[in-house]
Amino acid sequence: MKPADIRAMTIDQIDDEVLKLKKEHFNLRFQRASGQLENTARVREVRRDIARLKTIARTKRPAAKS
Repeated sequence: MKPADIRAMTIDQIDDEVLKLKKEHFNLRFQRASGQLENTARVREVRRDIARLKTIARTKRPAAKS
């Protein structure tokens, strides 16, 4: 997922995408543990996409004042 695509999303869309990727990451971890995972690089891609989404979402949200 490219950063430009993420920046075009709304915060709600980003949150939905993070949730979807977390579920995929969970499933990939189970596949890896049971020896069924074929594309091991996908685990790394998903982790990085989640981090990328969270980073851009944090910059889009208004700063909370303390």
